[in-house]
Amino acid sequence: MKKQRPKHLALHLIKLPLPGLISIFHRVSGLALFFALPLLLLMLQYSLRSTVTYTQLQEALDHPLAKLVMLGLLWSFMHHFCAGIRYLAIDLHYISNLKQARGSSKVVVAVSLLLTVIIGVKLW
Repeated sequence: MKKQRPKHLALHLIKLPLPGLISIFHRVSGLALFFALPLLLLMLQYSLRSTVTYTQLQEALDHPLAKLVMLGLLWSFMHHFCAGIRYLAIDLHYISNLKQARGSSKVVVAVSLLLTVIIGVKLW
């Protein structure tokens, strides 16, 4: 095996297939949800403490940047949930070949974006 291998791996030049991107986004969305958990728990505490803190929370969440962050977290949850169901189906051998894996990746993207839009419109 005398093949010349690159000394520096250029990650931005690698073209991953869709199932690979779904895997990376699944990990990133899980990480985002993990780091957002203290913020979400703080918001829950403010919403339950009193009417004053609830109205303060409502005012803070009315800011467009806060809405954008919450929409990003909503997408993270929806993507992580849908991709998790996909991985469960793979582990249970419901998805067993490459064609099904690619098709289920497209379904994960479509369903997670659709659910994000539907729930995002309902909430705001």
